[in-house]
Order: sequence, then C-alpha cells, then structure tokens
Amino acid sequence: MSFLSDLGRKALFTFDPETAHGISIAALKSGLVPACRLAPDPRLTQTLAGLTFDNPLGMAAGYDKNAEVPAELVRLGFGFTEVGTLTPRPQAGNPKPRLFRLVADRAVINRMGFNNEGHAAALERLKRLPKTLMTGVNIGANKDSADRIADYVAGIRTFYPVARYFTANVSSPNTPGLRNLQDRESLDALLSAVLAARDEEASRAGGVRVPVFLKIAPDMSEGGLDDIADVSLNRGLDGLIVSNTTIGRNGLTDQRQAGEAGGLSGRPLFALSTTVLAKMRQRVGKDFPLIGAGGVESAETAAEKIRAGADLVQLYSCMVYEGPELASRIVKGLSALCDRERLGSIRDLRDTRVAHWAAQPLA
Repeated sequence: MSFLSDLGRKALFTFDPETAHGISIAALKSGLVPACRLAPDPRLTQTLAGLTFDNPLGMAAGYDKNAEVPAELVRLGFGFTEVGTLTPRPQAGNPKPRLFRLVADRAVINRMGFNNEGHAAALERLKRLPKTLMTGVNIGANKDSADRIADYVAGIRTFYPVARYFTANVSSPNTPGLRNLQDRESLDALLSAVLAARDEEASRAGGVRVPVFLKIAPDMSEGGLDDIADVSLNRGLDGLIVSNTTIGRNGLTDQRQAGEAGGLSGRPLFALSTTVLAKMRQRVGKDFPLIGAGGVESAETAAEKIRAGADLVQLYSCMVYEGPELASRIVKGLSALCDRERLGSIRDLRDTRVAHWAAQPLA
C-alpha cells in the first residue's frame, strides 16, 4: 500500500463505516482516485458464459449499490464490476448503525438490508455507460414485496438492455426469509421464472442472450449444495457466485463486534467460502461457470480461489483495509504468478486444489 493510500485509509477510518463508504464513492466520482494503467495480459483474459473478461478480478455487488461508479471501478484495474443489489422500488434498508469494521480480523459485518434507490434511478445511470463496459446487475426483492419472484423478473426486464450479465441474489442474510429461496422447490420456481423472462427478452433483443448467475450463501449443508447444483444444472442456469456473507462467527478476535447481527465478510470468510466453492465445483462439473468470492485480499488468495474451482473471482470487503490500489496489485500479481509458474493462461491453475478444499468440513 502506498503512503497516500495508507493516509487515505486512515482518514476514512476516522468516520463511521457507512459515512466512509459514501466518501469513497464520492472520491471515485470526482476523479480524486487515480486510474490504474495496466498493460494488457492475454494470459489473464477469460471467456465465461459467452462473455470475455480482460482479467478475472471483479468488484462484487454491495459496493456500488446504485450504479454510480462502474466505469471508475474498472479504471482501478477490475476486469468487471457488479452493481446492486437493486430492488424494483427504492428502500432505505435496515436502521443504522448497520455496517461494522472488525479491524483486528480484517473483516466487516453488515446488515444493510438492500438499501438502494430502486430500478429507475440505476437504469438511467447504466444507460449512460459504454456498451463495452463489463457491468453485471445484481437483482433482489423488496423487503415488503408480496411476490418476490416477480421482483426478480422485473429486474431482468428492466435492465436487459444495459446488463452484461445478471446475478439473482437469494443469499443475503439481511432480508428476512430471503435465503429460503435457496430451498429446492423455491429455487426451482425462481429460476424457472427468471430464465423464462430472460429468454423472452433475448427474443425481443434479436437473440442477444444475457447470462444469469445465482449468488449463494456459504452457510449450507451438503444436502443444500446438492439441491442448488441439481436445480441450477437442470434449469440451465449460466453460473453460480460462491459466496455471499456468512452468519457464522468462528475464530474472530473482535468478540465485541462479533455480536452484531448481519453477514460477516473479509478475511475470516476465505476458508469457508473456498470450501463451498470447491464442493460446488465437484457437483457441477468442469464446464459450469463458477465465480469465487469471499476473503480475496491478494494475488495469492485470488489464485487459490481459481485453484479451488473458480473461473473468475470477486472482492469487496478487503478493499476497505487495502485501499483502491488493491485491484491493480492483484492483477499485477497474477501476471507475475503466470511468469513464475510459466503458465500460458491463469486458467491453467483451475481445479488444481479442488480435492484439498472440498475435503474440508462445512463449519
């Protein structure tokens, strides 16, 4: 981390986490955060679900909830970015405080509750972006929705002209009952409706087929993973993002903050999310797209996600501690790893440690 980046992080840490997050968005919008100039490295280029990514590192949903800075994030070095979670109607989310730093653990707990400005506001911003920008749209349901599946379908229809891919978020622990959509019957109904809407929109768009991914929780049983894999394969889903935050609190140093309700992310999530990723790779086979998320804070942790079965990786919480230069450091580090290990493609790492990670317990 550079001196200026370290100084900026210390300044942000004088504010409460949610205020600091807003300041970071404002800094990106204003151009105060310098862009990173990365030399193209074809060894990092990945093709997944019909899309080509300049590098395998993405910004996960949750940071840019309202699609304010996707272009600015890509200029930091990310190969793609995901906006949202977006709900049809604006909603304030859960009461504050709802975002907590666990500095000793390099972790974050949040119970934001899908706070966002709604579909209409985000759509207007996304319409102004270059069509080539690799921006995914993460969709969810309003907390008080009478028909949650209809909310996901509305997301597909609203953002179809501007999304490079969709992510259906059924795994946030902060909207009561949302994770129930991961149960076999509920998930089958959801994917049936969402994919049917996608196919209808593709027909209207002259056959342009936007991939749909599903983001799952790490707090799963072996049977639950079986169900998600079976339904995803049977319905023809385009891929999975593994994983969202955990409600577990194992091994934390900061026991005072550990008592806060919400989802835990950052460094402590790495092992569990990577275990779930590898177990899912074993279930879905070698050709099904998987995106690994949870605890990525360096080129080595990104590479380990790939070894455990990921095609692409995402981060968010670790940037709170590592600063805006993290993306470029990871991408440069992956290029250096390709040099060191004489890889023709970063994909050559994939699945080389699936067996190791899949053998770990779900705990």
